Amino acid sequence: MVKDQIIAIFTIMIDIHHKHPLKDLNSFGLDTRASSYAKPENLQALCEVLAYPDHKEMPLLVLGEGSNILFREDFDGLVLQPGMKGIEVVEEKGNELVVKVGASENWDSWVAHAIEKGWYGLENLSLIPGSVGSAPVQNIGAYGVELKDRFEWVEAWDLHEKQLVRLDHKACAFGYRSSIFKGEEKGRYIITHVAFRLNSKPDLQLDYGMVKKEFTKAKGSTPQDLRKVIIAIRSAKLPDPEQYGNAGSFFKNPLVDRTIFSCIRVEYPDVPFYPDAGNQMKIPAAWLIEKSGWKGKRIGNVGTWPSQPLVLVNYDGATGQEIYDFSQKILEDVDRIFGVILEREVNVI
Repeated sequence: MVKDQIIAIFTIMIDIHHKHPLKDLNSFGLDTRASSYAKPENLQALCEVLAYPDHKEMPLLVLGEGSNILFREDFDGLVLQPGMKGIEVVEEKGNELVVKVGASENWDSWVAHAIEKGWYGLENLSLIPGSVGSAPVQNIGAYGVELKDRFEWVEAWDLHEKQLVRLDHKACAFGYRSSIFKGEEKGRYIITHVAFRLNSKPDLQLDYGMVKKEFTKAKGSTPQDLRKVIIAIRSAKLPDPEQYGNAGSFFKNPLVDRTIFSCIRVEYPDVPFYPDAGNQMKIPAAWLIEKSGWKGKRIGNVGTWPSQPLVLVNYDGATGQEIYDFSQKILEDVDRIFGVILEREVNVI
């Protein structure tokens, strides 16, 4: 009786769904389910969900828009999707301003809004799928800009200390597609808000790859023009998840020792590379995958996208396990041919 009363109280505060379908909550479109699902829209509701009796011993998965996740099977636990919204300027000094954004805001909609308001710095990150709250987890980046370059702090619920905390740039320990949220403190924090340090004075970043070439070709001169160019580049290379299920870049670009790089360069003098800190070189994973014979390859309902082999596609009705097995074959061939071990960028569940 007492338990039934407690459950009734929690149900009034927030809807908790059982055996909840996740097909519309992951960009691969995989037909999986979660034992429980909730989308709290504020801190109080979040605490209520976490205190729900049935959830205390359940595995927890914090989900943004599911654009960087691969479900191999149903998730036997609680899927929690932070629903915090809102965009607020919390600090202004000269040309700089700090803007606080709710975790549930769509990333690209936020970028578009910032540019429209004259808050610049995120243009190169246009059209990246996902939510704002997920962006710091893997330190999203594209075309010479990473989230860490515009990051100020996050507010997050600390599951260990059971309190709201604010983590600054140093505390987040950002690296290439990594952070404490993906590394040593994985599973400890639930991000509720992210703050960005932006500028009312444009500083266009045009030095990466084809960006400058396409920007010049389009006779661009403004941040709005740069956003249009970035969107055009991404749209030409990447599939629309609404048509073909995918999670964008499936693998990270590997860092290899100069010794290994020198061996590769003997056989492949045209190998593209980017010098990295220390004694390492970054080689595009897409190039390694293509040279290993996997560009445009398809097995059953899974394949690599013809114009970007870094992207794995669910063409129609593939399972998460089939996609995982396909990626494993790529890993094995790249390792066999180049002696380089690729790392999956997506979160495999």
